[in-house]
Amino acid sequence: MRGQLVVFEGGEGAGKSTQLQRLSARLGAAGVEHAVYREPGGTPVGDRIRDILLHSDMPLAPAAEATLFVASRAQLVHTVVKPALAAGQHILLDRFLLSTYAYQIHGRGLPARELRAANELATAGLVPDLTILLRLPVTEGLERAGKRGAADRFESAAREFHDRVAAAFDQFAEPAWQQAHPECGKIVAVDASGSLDVVEQRVHDAIAAHCPALLTRAGTRA
Repeated sequence: MRGQLVVFEGGEGAGKSTQLQRLSARLGAAGVEHAVYREPGGTPVGDRIRDILLHSDMPLAPAAEATLFVASRAQLVHTVVKPALAAGQHILLDRFLLSTYAYQIHGRGLPARELRAANELATAGLVPDLTILLRLPVTEGLERAGKRGAADRFESAAREFHDRVAAAFDQFAEPAWQQAHPECGKIVAVDASGSLDVVEQRVHDAIAAHCPALLTRAGTRA
């Protein structure tokens, strides 16, 4: 049986990485075999790209930035994610296609057609079984992100950039947008406000409703 691919998406400070790790702990406690990866990263090549994209002070043209994200994605999908899914392992992934569409197409203003084509090559037809889209007002998200320490390249971008990214994520939650972008799979928006425990339960409920196979492994339910 093929494993399930569940992606976590959201703007800065929405808590996607935290909620992904909480879900991972929950699955692990229930004996559900799975692996966790992040974008950019997840491979030696991807980790080098991640350092350039997030923490280098070298200026990057928007097209170069987008191309690096696509390169990291291609390496992760082709060498790690697709083989693992084929072997029956579940995958939790921190960011995927929606981040490119939100940050590079809407945030940076790059052409959608060209980036969709580049990502078709990178993903080789891989479609997430479910994307959890954590939604939080921009101001609250940036305040949360600011408490984590030094800002990375994206966290330190202008407020107008984050507003465009947030508007894009709002659009992605609409059924009409999802129908026009089948490569992104099923997207479920989850309110990221409130305590960590409350948001964790919302995430679990969304997965139970839309991707219950993730919670089951060898007769075990998380």
